[in-house]
Amino acid sequence: MKLSESRSAFITGASRGIGLAIAKLFASNGISVTCASRTAETLDEVVSEIRMSSGEAHAIPLDVSNMTDFSRAIAEAADKFGGIDILVNNAGIVKDNLLLRMKEDDWDSVIDINLKGSFNGIKAVTPLMIKQRSGRIINISSVSGMMGNAGQANYSAAKAGMIGLTKTTARELASRNITVNAIAPGYIATDMTSYLDEKVKEDLIKHIPLGRIGEADEVAKTALFLCSDSAGYITGQTIAVNGGLYM
Repeated sequence: MKLSESRSAFITGASRGIGLAIAKLFASNGISVTCASRTAETLDEVVSEIRMSSGEAHAIPLDVSNMTDFSRAIAEAADKFGGIDILVNNAGIVKDNLLLRMKEDDWDSVIDINLKGSFNGIKAVTPLMIKQRSGRIINISSVSGMMGNAGQANYSAAKAGMIGLTKTTARELASRNITVNAIAPGYIATDMTSYLDEKVKEDLIKHIPLGRIGEADEVAKTALFLCSDSAGYITGQTIAVNGGLYM
């Protein structure tokens, strides 16, 4: 799997879980990474770890739901590394509850971070990618956005919206040699799933044909493939990394 030289990536939600795994894997493959997250202290630790492994990394505290902040962050990262070749919209939160009990604020905050945040990132980075006539955009959706999930009306709607956003922007940007794809992870061993008790996990695994919870690195490797020269003819697609939970 070949990667073009001198690439730089901007990754949101990079302080933990899937975003952290993507940042580390990209850096180990020679991609300069800008790690963005709301948790500045954790970001500094991530960047220090990547640099200790001889990777290039930069930290930017960011609220992805704020368009002004996102535009500023993209400009800072582009100045730092001479451009941005890859955008990974990974930042996400959950505020689960049954629809009838879900507070309006819980709906709004999940949509703002998970869906609007992805829109903000694409809108902010697209002028740079159009100017250089190349780019890779990856949106981290979810199996919940493909099949729905009780108690996650806000999260499922946001993640389904990301798939629609992926398809539309792929059509709009293809003529500029910019590919846009989504990855829809299933249940992955991250902080977001760590709150599940063992009985719930056992019940979940019964519905996964491969018989296990996924690893963040498995999602990261899919993202790396989508950034490689081997994926140059893939756009507008949603790649499920879910162990067969939804087919």
